[in-house]
Amino acid sequence: MDPVLRDDAQDDALIADLDSLHDRISSLQRELFELLVEVDRREVWRDDGAHDAAHWVSMRYGISWWKADRWIRAAHALDRLPLLARAFESGAMGVDKVVELARFATPESEASLIAWARAVSAGGIRRRADLECRRSIEEERDAHAARFLSWWTFDEGRRLALEAELPAAEGAVVVRAIERVARFVPPMPDEEQPADAPARRADALVALCSRSIAVDAEPDRATLVVHAPLRALVSGVGGCEVEGGASIHARTAERLLCNARVQVVVEDEAGDPVGLGRLSREPSGWMMRQLRHRDRECRFPGCGARAFTHAHHIVWWERGGRTDLENLILVCSFHHRLVHEQGWTVARSRDGTVRWRRPDGTRYRADPSLASSDPELAETG
Repeated sequence: MDPVLRDDAQDDALIADLDSLHDRISSLQRELFELLVEVDRREVWRDDGAHDAAHWVSMRYGISWWKADRWIRAAHALDRLPLLARAFESGAMGVDKVVELARFATPESEASLIAWARAVSAGGIRRRADLECRRSIEEERDAHAARFLSWWTFDEGRRLALEAELPAAEGAVVVRAIERVARFVPPMPDEEQPADAPARRADALVALCSRSIAVDAEPDRATLVVHAPLRALVSGVGGCEVEGGASIHARTAERLLCNARVQVVVEDEAGDPVGLGRLSREPSGWMMRQLRHRDRECRFPGCGARAFTHAHHIVWWERGGRTDLENLILVCSFHHRLVHEQGWTVARSRDGTVRWRRPDGTRYRADPSLASSDPELAETG
């Protein structure tokens, strides 16, 4: 078979066109990064069912949360790295290398790092970035004898405080676990904390403990007893009390009833028990396997979360909803709170179509190509 003859002039023209297109794409990507910074600063994602800017970008444009988060972090870093930003915009440095360099470059080191990065792969830059970013936590101290953990309630039982001191090695394990979980446990829509904020760490600690209790073989230790006034359960307002003295709102009790192992003690106006509710827990193991097989991930449009997902009763359990597959939907903890404490609603049609609505009743669509002022079009799909 005759070898394919190479036309040097055509090949050179093809490569020149490809290089030119790459340069134009790099310039547009730099512009995209600048807009991502503005989206993050203006928090335009807050009313769209996202827990941060990366989540919003991931849902809206169908890229992974990991990539969206890296892009946004790099976009912010480029504000203080003018040489790297210029190399990115001109096409001299590709987006993957720029994103990794932005993780550890400084205004003082960016010039030498750009020269070094030209000669290595994007994977090599990522490995160095990983090492640079974790040097600060690799310290050990011997403080075993001084370790302690204590807690107490205050504010008339509405709050619980924790205080702890651990040896650095053991403490690093705790910190690493909380930080890792905090990346995936989202904040509420009206909160502004990043993943390393104290509120997010508190949410992560609760999630870790909840997961541990969920696999506890001892039924009594895995049961939360809630004392609820009858008027609170009927009206959805007012206060309830967790056994041990902590106070919670009726709406919080409603959310716990959806997926936790809870026993409700219904009380009359005088505080006397008038009924002992049956234990309510997550669906059986076989039903959860069927639900996860059917839904795969959180069914909020574009969310895609698989960690910290719950079986949500579309018609709430305490309002007579059945624990069967037709009345269950898989949601992550963030979007579970949207339904129970932020006023969002969700419905599932017989054909499996899931529709989410904001508190004002308007239909929510994550994909910009599906957003339309035409109410007929907005209701399809």
